[in-house]
Amino acid sequence: MQERQGWKQKPTGPAARMRYCGNRGHMSTTKLTSEIIAAAIEGFEAQKTRIDARIAELRAFLSGGAPEPAAAPAPPTQKRRKMSAAARKRIGDAQRKRWAESKKQSEPAKKARPKKKLSPARKAALVANLAKARAARAAKRAAA
Repeated sequence: MQERQGWKQKPTGPAARMRYCGNRGHMSTTKLTSEIIAAAIEGFEAQKTRIDARIAELRAFLSGGAPEPAAAPAPPTQKRRKMSAAARKRIGDAQRKRWAESKKQSEPAKKARPKKKLSPARKAALVANLAKARAARAAKRAAA
């Protein structure tokens, strides 16, 4: 891919966002929340990992060997919160209650009428009308 002169890909990451937002590296402490700070830390750690990998590649070129992968730090794992069986039961019961309530509200609107059955006399009349219509259509086609 040929790169245009004077054009660079816009950097990404928390520091780059601050730079392009006009903060020029000065962090405003009044607007920072713990979520933003945590996201910034994650971004900086990702940058550090990429930089460490590039440094390892360059050191491998100096020594003449193959580039060895940098030891990436294991991502911090959050402990999974456990829910007691009683809490799961309460949640399930509440959901079933909501479901029953919604089904109860929609039932009266969906009452279906029983299906009507044709009497043999009415069925014979319909068959006769259909035969008559077919004969008329056939006569019309023959005339045309």
